[in-house]
Amino acid sequence: MLFPSLLAAIAIGNVYSKIINDDINWESITDEVNKADTTWIAARNFLPEFNQKAFKRLLGAKFDQPYTGPVKTLDDFKERANIPEEFDSRTKWPYCKSIAHIRDQSYCGSCWAFATTSALTDRFCIATKGQYKPILSSEDLLSCCNECGYGCEGGYMWKAWNYFLTTGVVTGGDYDSHEGCKPYSLMSCEHHINGSRPACPYYGELVTPSCHQRCTKVDRYNSFKKDHHKVKSMYRLNSIEAIQREIMENGPVEAGFVTYEDFATYKSGIYHHVTGERHGGHAVKIIGWGTENGVPYWLIANSWNEHWGENGYFRMLRGSNECEIESRVMAGMPKVEKRHVLPQQKVHRTD
Repeated sequence: MLFPSLLAAIAIGNVYSKIINDDINWESITDEVNKADTTWIAARNFLPEFNQKAFKRLLGAKFDQPYTGPVKTLDDFKERANIPEEFDSRTKWPYCKSIAHIRDQSYCGSCWAFATTSALTDRFCIATKGQYKPILSSEDLLSCCNECGYGCEGGYMWKAWNYFLTTGVVTGGDYDSHEGCKPYSLMSCEHHINGSRPACPYYGELVTPSCHQRCTKVDRYNSFKKDHHKVKSMYRLNSIEAIQREIMENGPVEAGFVTYEDFATYKSGIYHHVTGERHGGHAVKIIGWGTENGVPYWLIANSWNEHWGENGYFRMLRGSNECEIESRVMAGMPKVEKRHVLPQQKVHRTD
């Protein structure tokens, strides 16, 4: 006769086994990609408990509500300089270190909040020629923008930009950084890879941080209202060339794309969908583009920390609306206030 405790342990083990051994055959997907002799390399480099449910929970960009706001076209660009073969925002604006910073959304479907705040953080620095470098809080947007969506369960890119237009967000750095008004409160973790950080808790509930109308740091309590940062405009880009010119002139943009199972196995190279079923949407930051062996690509910063992919980045096929990425690009112009920049010094002529 089996004791009740042993029966319970067996039952739990069966449930655990069922969760891990879900209907995605990661080895098969990895093998199929690598045997296809394509432009990217796949690897089963994540923990065994990373399953279909865990993958979906990292994909927080929602596309089921159509965008009906402003659209920026080529006609809206005054300058028509030739578009270079390669462009990297990190080298164009080296004084804006935020462009190269890879964030970590933790085990939360907050990619929509991270990509938006990350792009706007860069744009404040670029618009002020490096005079003003706020790190905008993903937590404030994630927890306080009720109209944006469902917090860690996902949100809408365009509603996040609209929130920047109407309300704005405060400053806040990474987890445990103590930077700004509202640093991120969810611990950094390894996203389906082995690394120095603890593994993401794939079986926990997605608990969105509570919205607090105050700074988390005591010495900044009185600065909450003054710390909000806004945009003066927001828009979608309607063509590949418009996206490129936007990045060249104003900095990184946010992009959303449809994910497939093979994206979870990305290791390096120029990604395009090869195999696997379609899953949720993901939001990222495009910082440039280039060409490798004749294959054009977008240079993209992810928010799964620097241990993932190509040191936190990945490249995606450019020019064919791969995974719908070129039809879901958003941006906005930062609202720079006088307090953000130093006054221009008058030049006194002596002649």
